[in-house]
Amino acid sequence: MNTQPKRSVCMLLVSLLSTSLLAGCGNDQRTDDGRANDQSLRMQEERARQVADAWRASAAAAAWAQGYYPMADAVQKPVSGWRSKADERAFETKNFVLGGDLPSTASTLGKVDWGDGKDLTRPLIGAKKAYRSFALNRSAGPHLTVTGARLGTTTIVTSRGKATVPAWLFMLESYDTPLKRVAVTPSKLPKPPIGQARQGASGGLRSIARLAGTAADGRSVTVKATHGSCDDGPIVKALETGESVVLYASIKGAESGICPADMIEQNVRVELSQPLGDRLLLDALTGRPVPFGDPKGTAPSWT
Repeated sequence: MNTQPKRSVCMLLVSLLSTSLLAGCGNDQRTDDGRANDQSLRMQEERARQVADAWRASAAAAAWAQGYYPMADAVQKPVSGWRSKADERAFETKNFVLGGDLPSTASTLGKVDWGDGKDLTRPLIGAKKAYRSFALNRSAGPHLTVTGARLGTTTIVTSRGKATVPAWLFMLESYDTPLKRVAVTPSKLPKPPIGQARQGASGGLRSIARLAGTAADGRSVTVKATHGSCDDGPIVKALETGESVVLYASIKGAESGICPADMIEQNVRVELSQPLGDRLLLDALTGRPVPFGDPKGTAPSWT
């Protein structure tokens, strides 16, 4: 596991208590008390085991195995790469201008093809909706101009491996290769077979915000974990079974006293003993699959 700890000194701001939102820095997992730390770890591991056991051979796991859940960005940059830093900045800030017409009609259904004969048919989004999912800004800064679009295909990593899926190919002014936006909609998340852990009964567990990426060989995953400004950062461990990988997150080095109630998001790489493959990646606290990307962004793992 490789983290990038970010630590701030916890300050006593008595004079600001009436105007500032403050929270305690303490945590159930305390590194200054070995017994408390061991107990917290046992509680976390027990919760992870409960989640793994609940999903094993469940109806939810069967539904997940048959669904389409993308685990990579739905918006893909031109293969030719960005021509300038200004264009890269325009993409990052979602600053686009529509300089042509977009198709108003298209097929209503598309095929997700894993190449194993187990294709899946899913609804498609229209070109205009696809455009609006990444073109969120029209400021005076650097921008990219979309001149048109057509329906094509692309490949994307999913919970079941790489798949070929329908995609809108958006032509960009001064570019030979298009910007691609996956057009097929993800499957609905099945109802988890276990509820979220009860607050205070999980040894200081924290939720995993989202999956940030998976190593090419599948032997590690990078997730977004959260922590406060008065600790040494997040810790993420994995409980691996043949069917799932349950991640359980907590924080280290929490200090007692008064601390600003802020939330810091940090990348944490978690090493696995075996490639992730098609195993379920689950969050111990929530009992749900870990989503890729921001659920409110352009590439949620599910609808």
